[in-house]
Amino acid sequence: SGDNGRTECAIEGDVPFSLTAAFANHYELRTSAALDRETTAEYNVSIVATDWGRARLSARESVSVRVGDVNDNAPRFTQAAYSMSVSENEAGAVRIGSVKATDADAGANGRVRYALVREEGEERPAVSVDAESGDVSVVRPLDYEEVRAVEVRVRAADGGSPPRSATALLRVLVRDENDNAPVVLHPPADGGAALGELVPRRARAGYLVAKVVAVDADAGQNAWLCYELAKATEPGLFRVGLHSGEVRTARAVGERDAARHRLVVLVRDRGRPPRSASATLAVALADGFSEGHLRASEEAPAAEPDGRLTLYLSVCLACVSALFVAGAAAAVAAKVRRARRGEPGTLPTFPHSAADSSAGSLPRSYVYDVRLAAGTVNSEFRFLGPLFPCFPAGLPQGAAEQRSSLCSAGLGPEEGDWAVQ
Repeated sequence: SGDNGRTECAIEGDVPFSLTAAFANHYELRTSAALDRETTAEYNVSIVATDWGRARLSARESVSVRVGDVNDNAPRFTQAAYSMSVSENEAGAVRIGSVKATDADAGANGRVRYALVREEGEERPAVSVDAESGDVSVVRPLDYEEVRAVEVRVRAADGGSPPRSATALLRVLVRDENDNAPVVLHPPADGGAALGELVPRRARAGYLVAKVVAVDADAGQNAWLCYELAKATEPGLFRVGLHSGEVRTARAVGERDAARHRLVVLVRDRGRPPRSASATLAVALADGFSEGHLRASEEAPAAEPDGRLTLYLSVCLACVSALFVAGAAAAVAAKVRRARRGEPGTLPTFPHSAADSSAGSLPRSYVYDVRLAAGTVNSEFRFLGPLFPCFPAGLPQGAAEQRSSLCSAGLGPEEGDWAVQ
């Protein structure tokens, strides 16, 4: 009785709950924060009751609280996009992969079901998804030559109320199989080329006879074609390009070669297993071809030039040519300028002595003349004396006396007068 019978209750530990006194030793357990079942699905709440006596006594009790689930989480795919592949012509109902989505909720709220998203009026897709497991399978054979890939969207929905859902992209790639044989376009198989090909009797080795053209609807190495000569009336006379399909003469045509030949060219792809087709050529040897036709036919096909490389070479050649022209023009201009600077602009001044003069037309500083000795007509002795140039008229006025003295020096009176004149 009294304080010894008065009690109070409290919660131990850090839990999102609280106790509220209701009436007469009754308490209510309430939540103190929002609960998330996906984080903590169950709590163990420990409650301690203590009296108010001097020697306080207590008791402890545990309460288990389970958190109920609500549909607050949508399904989540493990990947945003799934990529799978299937071989063409694969039979229906063949599993090619699976999609996976998870839901954090429990029970029906976390049960996921799968389905393809289809637009109204859209045809039935070529693949299907299992509603429970998410396995993907093809429902009909696919042809690579018609459909290279199939893209659909997959929806994953839970069983909550209302349900939540998510979508992912599913891409199915079709692998090519070697299901198409090569088709020969030329020569046509309907006998349009029954007349055959004409080859001149004077054709040399390498003469182009014909070209076999074939295509393959497959892709990759299944469409890589190679040509070979399967049969020939004379095998050593003709050859076939392995990749070009060009039929040419393997040697010069001789006079003894048969007039008509039949060639069977085999066209084979590189698939596994390989598929092949054949073309038949009729070749006739004839006379009367012109030399121009022979030269044109014997020329091997030129490889296509690299346009970009040709452009670069042309630009480089133009730059080098421009630099050469500019250098040559500069050299010519410098030479002309130097020649103009060396031309005499005025008459030369009269020198102090004839020996120092470089003017006039005399090639040397001194020129000697032969004169006979005085009083002799035929003398065995000859004396050499200097012959000074007589400068033309028009010299400066200060040089008149020098001209007269130079022209008359060492000469007789008559010779001096003649020199002055």
